[in-house]
Amino acid sequence: MSKRKVIVVTDGDEFARNAVEAATSKVGGRCISLSAGNPTHLTGSEIAELVMKAAHDPVVVMLDDNGSKKEGYGEMSLKSLASSPQIEIIGAVAVASDTKTQKGTKINFSINRDGKKVNSGVNKLGFNTQDNEIFGDTVGVLNQLNIPVIVGIGDPGKMDGKDNPLNGAPITTKALREIIEASKKQG
Repeated sequence: MSKRKVIVVTDGDEFARNAVEAATSKVGGRCISLSAGNPTHLTGSEIAELVMKAAHDPVVVMLDDNGSKKEGYGEMSLKSLASSPQIEIIGAVAVASDTKTQKGTKINFSINRDGKKVNSGVNKLGFNTQDNEIFGDTVGVLNQLNIPVIVGIGDPGKMDGKDNPLNGAPITTKALREIIEASKKQG
């Protein structure tokens, strides 16, 4: 049995859930809406079970630490999910927050608030930064995992209305599309 292809999004509040659901629909994926929460309330094994029941790939899941400076529920669930032998995480959407107190994560590129692919990080509002990292409460664990593509974005569903789910969450959608395309190229 082949592994299920999963994309993780490091945010799970109501705005993010709405944006991720809209974006996942636009890219033809399946969203595990039950993985949303602020913080994540499902374990990695519970999320893996839901992924295995999804109709098709890619499956998008949300993980959130609710601002925890330590390793929070979202990061613990993500580490557990990544260790599942049935799951292949093909990419991560690393969501920026207002904090730099947590360790950042290296990104391959970002999608800024204008929908442009940039070779720098972005902040919560989706503006380019000088860093090649994303700083957020649930992104630090990404450095420990073997995820082939990490795309930075600002706050899903927000960015001053630039990622409004009613408009198809264009920033989140582009981030998911970029991961899917990179996965196809990698084989």
